[in-house]
Formats: sequence, C-alpha cells, structure tokens
Amino acid sequence: MASPVLEARTAASADAAPPPSRRARLRDLPEVRWAALSALAFLLALPLNLAGAPAWAWGPLYAVCYAAGGWEPGWAGLQALREKSLDVDLLMVVAAIGAAAIGQYLDGGLLIVIFAVSGALEALATRRTADSVRGLLDLAPARAVRLRGGAEEPVDVADLRVGDTVLVRPGERLPADGTVLDGASDVDQATITGESLPAAKTTGDEVFAGTLNGTGALRVRVDKDAADSVIARIVALVEEASATKAPTQLFIEKIEQRYSVGVVVATLALFAIPLALGADFTSTLLRAMTFMIVASPCAVVLATMPPLLSAIATAGRHGVLVKSAVVMERLGAVDRVALDKTGTLTEGAPRVTRVDGDPEALALAAAAELPSEHPLARAVVAAARARGLTVLEAHDFVSVPGEGVRAVVEGREVRLRRADGEHADTTVEVVVDGERIAVIELADRLRDGAPEAVAALTRLTGTTPTLLTGDNAGAAGRVAAQTGITDVRAGLLPQDKVAAVREWEQAGSRVLVVGDGVNDAPALAAAHTGIAMGRAGSDLALETADAVVVRDELATVPAVVALSRRARRLVVQNLVIAGTCIGALVIWDLVGHLPLPLGVAGHEGSTVLVGLNGLRLLREAAWRKATAGE
Repeated sequence: MASPVLEARTAASADAAPPPSRRARLRDLPEVRWAALSALAFLLALPLNLAGAPAWAWGPLYAVCYAAGGWEPGWAGLQALREKSLDVDLLMVVAAIGAAAIGQYLDGGLLIVIFAVSGALEALATRRTADSVRGLLDLAPARAVRLRGGAEEPVDVADLRVGDTVLVRPGERLPADGTVLDGASDVDQATITGESLPAAKTTGDEVFAGTLNGTGALRVRVDKDAADSVIARIVALVEEASATKAPTQLFIEKIEQRYSVGVVVATLALFAIPLALGADFTSTLLRAMTFMIVASPCAVVLATMPPLLSAIATAGRHGVLVKSAVVMERLGAVDRVALDKTGTLTEGAPRVTRVDGDPEALALAAAAELPSEHPLARAVVAAARARGLTVLEAHDFVSVPGEGVRAVVEGREVRLRRADGEHADTTVEVVVDGERIAVIELADRLRDGAPEAVAALTRLTGTTPTLLTGDNAGAAGRVAAQTGITDVRAGLLPQDKVAAVREWEQAGSRVLVVGDGVNDAPALAAAHTGIAMGRAGSDLALETADAVVVRDELATVPAVVALSRRARRLVVQNLVIAGTCIGALVIWDLVGHLPLPLGVAGHEGSTVLVGLNGLRLLREAAWRKATAGE
C-alpha cells in the first residue's frame, strides 16, 4: 500500500498551485504574529515610560503588549489547569499581571515578550522541519512509465506494484527501488549513499527511488512499494529520530512544573497565612506581590540566554549558523563525533591527482571527454585547462555507461575507460588507436584543514571521530589515513548510519554527527546534535541539522564546540549569581520587610549583572579562544 504522504503529493501533481513562499508561511504562524505585535508594543512603550511621559501615552501600549503576548500562553495554562497541570507559562503571565498590579509594568512586559518570542521560535522550527521532510518526497518523481505487453503506460508512482517493470530514460529520476532488467547507465545516487561519483548500473544491479539516471536507458523491475522505498524510509527515520528528543523536553517540563507549583504555593501562603492571623490586607498583598516579583525567573532566564545567544551571534559572524540556544548548549556536551566523508571531510568533487604516461595523454583525454557531462569528464577537462593545454575538437563521440567514452581526435581513436574494483583513487586508462598510453588518477580532494579539525575534535571529546560513509572501503580508508581517523565504517545506507549513532547513544555517549547529504539527514536527526556542511548540503540536511557551517570551513566545527563549552561555563556562573540574588531577596522578604523598590532594584540588578556577564562572548577574543580550543 502506498504511503499516504506520497498519495497526497501525487494527487497534487503538476497542475497544483505553487507552494507558499517563506514569508507567507511565516504569516501563517499565529505565534509569530502575536510575538511581533507584543514586542513592538513593548518597544514603543518602553522609551515613553522611562522618559516620564503620562500614563495615557504608554499605558495602552503596555496593555497591547500584555494582551498580544500573554493571551495564548495564559489560555494554554488555563487549559492545563483543567488537566490538573500547572504550566510555567501561566505562572509568568500571573507574575506579569501581578507586576502590573503594583505598578511594575516594565517588568511584566519584559516577561511577556520573552516567553512570546520563545513560543514563536519553537513554532517556526517545527514548521520548517515539517516542510523539509515533505520536500524530500519530491526527489521521487510523481509519474512513471510502466511497461506492459510491450506498450508504455504512464502511471502515478503510487500505483506501481512489486513486480511491475518501468522504463527510466536518460536524465530521469528512478521512480522506485528495484533491479535493473536491461540496459546500462551511470546513476547518481549521492542522495542515498553519499557517493561522490555516479555508480555504473547494468543488468542485475540494485537501484533506488529518487536517484538520477545518467546517459543510458534502463528497464527496472519494481521490488518495493513506494512506502517501503529507501527514500520513504529516510523520511520515516527523520520523523522518528526527531520524536526521540521529546524525553528531554518532558524532563524540562517536570522541572518547570515543580518550580511553578512551589512559587504559587509560597505566594498564596505568604498572602493567606498573615491575613488569617490578622495582618493588614494591603501590606500583606504588597508583600505577596513583592515575593512574586523577586521570585520570578527573569534573572534565571537571562542567566542562561545571554551567554548562549552571544555564542550564537559570534558563531554566526564566523560562518556557523546555530539554530537555537538549546542547540548551542547541547553542542558543548558532545563526547563523540561521527563524520561523513563526501562533502564533509572532502570537497565532494573529483580532481586529477596524477597523470602517468605520455605527456600528450591529458590533452587527448580532455578532448574526448569534452562532450560528456560526467563528473570524471569535467575533472579531466578542468585539469587540462588548468595546465594550459589546448582542448581540441573531437568527433564521433560515444559514451558507454559503465565502460567509458570514445571519440576521434585529429584522426586518432581515443578511448577512456575506468578500471574496475574498489580503489582508493579512481583510475582512468587512456587508449589511443588500441594502445594504452597513460593512466589518469582522480580523487575527491580533502578539505583544507580536515586533519587539523579531526585532531581538534579528538582533543575536545577525548575520542577520535568515526568516519561514517556510503562510499566504498578503499576511498574511505584513504581519507581516514589522511585525517588520522582509525574507526571507519564504509558502504553504509542511511539506516546503517542511524543504527551506529543509536548504538553509541544507548551506550551513554552524546554524539555529534557532521554531514551534508540527504542520506545524512536521518543520522543528523537521531544524534544528540547534528551539523550540516552548508554550501553543497541538501535542503533536508540543512533543515534537519541543529547547526549549519555556511562557509564550508570544517575548522569551525571544533571551534563552535569549544565556544559552546565556554558558554555553558558562563551559564553555570550566571545561575549561581542569579540564584544567590533571588534567594537572598526571597529570604529577606520572608523573614523581614523587603521594600518593594529595593526588591525591584535587587531583582533588576541581578538581571543586568548576569546579562553583562553573558555578553562577554560577543567579543572577537571569544572566537579566537574557541579556535585555539580554550
């Protein structure tokens, strides 16, 4: 039975309306609209309030801020109360209203804005992840050509069944997982295996849905329904792995629940008990409201956020996009790293590394390869031009998938054929008029700084990174030897990478996965933290990953891990400062008489102090220290 998602996508075929733009999708999120309105009203009211303008000038603006940012969490909190659960967001709304009730409109507005913006960011992240997973299904075509009785029959991919035979023409994507019955071609399956070069496919070879056929036509027997294809399993793996992060969120909610209950109980007790013993109503209410103000977690929130947000800003200036403060905090906790090969440790494109034989061979090879669009052909032509060689015109060009090309150059027949087997390098033989005159070796070039980045990650985590790749063992071993990696796992499909990550995490490790392709997306989602290489990375990898290396500089990966660890240390410092100040003010209010202005001053003072401490990571020196591994 076909996947419901695939069926829905098939039904909305070529004549469907185009997908909404990113701006339109943002407008569709009510959390974003309410948070923006709340923040705008607060920013307009703040200068008027501080400048001493009359209340009628800034009062309505604060009211808009409270209503826009507080109604949704407040309503959600009331709904949670019906389920006998106390939401911390409701506590913040109550604290904000309490602050306003005793004239502290600014404090209450700040609380409202912080939590409204947080909710909007969470909703936006959820929407983008869902869009990216749905977008992956577009790799598989919506239509296929089924062969029956020698006739071609266009059908929806969702209607294909196991045993059907489909025709895949040059340049088309494979509609299903299956086996080649007839034909030969080079198939680009980087989306599935991460291989840097197209794989030669002929009769009996396995092919995958969503991969791109090369220059030859293939007849393929469908071996799996659409819902069971590798590409569909990747979608399922991403969704499943993303859902496995929920227990951490549940743990945080338990902490919030206990804190909320404790503050509410303490506030009510502080009001009800003295009142029952005959205390003055106004002074008792004022004391309880003062307690609500000084016990509110503003300082705790700012104790955590400025270091992490400053680290995010600093990382962003140096080409690393960290998607949230939670991610920045998690990066510092990793103790094991798994690296993809193609496009991560390497540049992802082959280059000529050696020409052994006749000096004229490279020019002849480039002439023969010039009409071809194969990555190896482009590499040979680029190498010839880089060395100043003249690329002559070729005639009678013929490409034989899986074997090579032949052409006539200045009256001589030039053939190029790739050697068989799992080689560390790709070897191409140049044959002129039946005589082999040279051998050209090509390899995917190692990224600049890759060995240094591996060494830095080893120092930070105490464990040498592992290489996880869909490429062959020979190519993987060569890259591992060049970078100092000793643990190599080659020939992996996406689910194999996920299995390796889960094995480590079940053993207690916190794994960082660094990759760039669609085939890396499930592992990126399953890991404690995932980083995608951005320049050539697939859309799904970029959306699934927790952070993106925008400039493709691998050295920034250990740097951002080191920066995260420093941010975590500052968070601990700030929590100690904030906890000490809040604790002192609460105790003062409980055992003595804390004047409201002094309570507000102490509360805001601790907030400013921890905020300034966290902003230290904005300095350029913070990145230099992170790059040095400090």
